[in-house]
Amino acid sequence: MNKGEFVEALADRLDVSRAQADRALSAVLDIISEQLGKGEKVAFTGFGSFEVSERAARTGRNPQTGATIEIAASSVPKFTAGATLKAAVNK
Repeated sequence: MNKGEFVEALADRLDVSRAQADRALSAVLDIISEQLGKGEKVAFTGFGSFEVSERAARTGRNPQTGATIEIAASSVPKFTAGATLKAAVNK
C-alpha cells in the first residue's frame, strides 16, 4: 500500500474527502517527524513507538575498492512494534 492508497482508505473509513484525509495524514507524519527531530519519543499504546537511535562513528570498507572509509556518527529513526500490532501480524 502506498501513500495514495492509504489516503483513499483513510478517507473511506472516516467518511471524509480525499483532500481532508491527505491533510490529516500529512499532519500526523509532520508531528511525528518534528518530535523525533527534537529527540522525543512518540508512542501509540498497542501499536508501537518511534524514537531516535544514535549510531556511533565507525570504520567501514568500500566494497568496490576495498578502501577503508570513516563513517560519521548519525541519528536514525527507529520503530518498535507494540503487542497489539504484533498480534495482528501473527494471527
